[in-house]
Amino acid sequence: MKEVRYFYVPDAAHQSELPQDEALHAVRVLRLHEGDEVMLMDGCGTFFRALITLASNHHCLYKVVETLPQPRPWAGRFHLAIAPTKLMDRMEWMTEKCVEVGLDELTFLNCQFSERRQVKTPRIENIVVSAVKQSRKAWKPQVHGMTGFSDFVNSHPTGRRYIAHCYEEVPRTNLFTELRRDAVSRDALVLIGPEGDFSLDEVRQAVAAGFVSVDLGESRLRTETAGLSAVMMMHLSQI
Repeated sequence: MKEVRYFYVPDAAHQSELPQDEALHAVRVLRLHEGDEVMLMDGCGTFFRALITLASNHHCLYKVVETLPQPRPWAGRFHLAIAPTKLMDRMEWMTEKCVEVGLDELTFLNCQFSERRQVKTPRIENIVVSAVKQSRKAWKPQVHGMTGFSDFVNSHPTGRRYIAHCYEEVPRTNLFTELRRDAVSRDALVLIGPEGDFSLDEVRQAVAAGFVSVDLGESRLRTETAGLSAVMMMHLSQI
């Protein structure tokens, strides 16, 4: 049986043609033809079973034959806010893996000790879309570009909010323990600092704003490992 291929098509229900990059992949790489079945994902919770009606060098048209709303795979919204590393390929790897595991929002933070002050959001978006298709997620996570630490903290005044850090001066509890403790609220936002950690002032600012001070266990983790671990803990806490 031929494997059904998945394609990301925003507003797929009201379109009849694959986006150009998806069309090129479908026709030139996968060599799909008229009559082949494909699965479209709109990134907003719905899959669409469709048949290709035209496959040319530059265009790939389709007809939707079945609409398949998907249930939410986890309760609440998971939001990771992280200061990107100097080597962006490590952030790209983390983004891919976090999306495959399951994430609703990803924000990049500009912190006092950040070694990277800019992020190419379009490239991150492409990695997110690829990971969504690979893991067959019905929802595409939102990606937010570089945001100042203070602005971010002040713009998220409510909900389950955590800041992970390594300072002994500020008492910490374990993130997983905290996530399991609150069985009512399912939304979660976790802040992960740069390779040199947040500044102590940033940690105190976040705690004063209502963020819970946490650690991720006994090991001292690289930034990208900490981000992925935080996302895994959000999921495991619901089991």
